Amino acid sequence: MPGGCYLRPTVFDRVTPAMRIAREEIFGPVLAVLEFDDLDEAVRLANDTGYGLAAAVWTADLAAAHRVSRALRAGTVWVNCYEEGDMSVPFGGMKRSGHGRDKSLHALDKYTDLKTTWIRL
Repeated sequence: MPGGCYLRPTVFDRVTPAMRIAREEIFGPVLAVLEFDDLDEAVRLANDTGYGLAAAVWTADLAAAHRVSRALRAGTVWVNCYEEGDMSVPFGGMKRSGHGRDKSLHALDKYTDLKTTWIRL
């Protein structure tokens, strides 16, 4: 579209864990590729950041998908897909990627202060 500021989809390979692109959230069509030798290292690399909005796992091994998705410190984990969801499912991050959840009934907690009062008469 004319008049906009756009970034073409970009892939960075040979990214190391110390690089800024591996440590910060990038909101754009950017993929940073880090190599790993096994699933434990992949999870360690993915969790070694102050952010945790979302993650994606691509695998044909359902057991590995469950193990990795449980271990990832991200508010949403997609397996073999990306940006799936609807308004009935909470969305939000972990660590420095936001507070609380958007969408679903869980989002109402942000706008509600619950209080209990007990009175003995």
